[in-house]
Amino acid sequence: MLGGLGGINPKQMQAMMKQMGIKQEEIDAKRVIIEKEGSRIVIENPSVQKITMQGQESWQITGEAHEEADGVSRDDICLVVEKTNKTEEEAKEALEKSKGDIAEAILILSG
Repeated sequence: MLGGLGGINPKQMQAMMKQMGIKQEEIDAKRVIIEKEGSRIVIENPSVQKITMQGQESWQITGEAHEEADGVSRDDICLVVEKTNKTEEEAKEALEKSKGDIAEAILILSG
């Protein structure tokens, strides 16, 4: 539908939405993360629209999505090992304890 809804151009559509009390805003986002129990959905290069209607906000997100299991990345473990000279297991435990916060994990192992 290149011409918009029913031949209405996008500017006319926005004017109609404004008259009906609907506000649409483009959000400049690099990534959207939806946290679930045990995993998360990561949407790269998203197009994000915030739509406000009758005081309620809703979000429309499109992009390249993939799901990741919770846990610590190999790169994060290697970085903590490098900075603390601890074992990979110690680094992994510290990262899990700090919920993935690299700086906090380094402090845990350095203290």
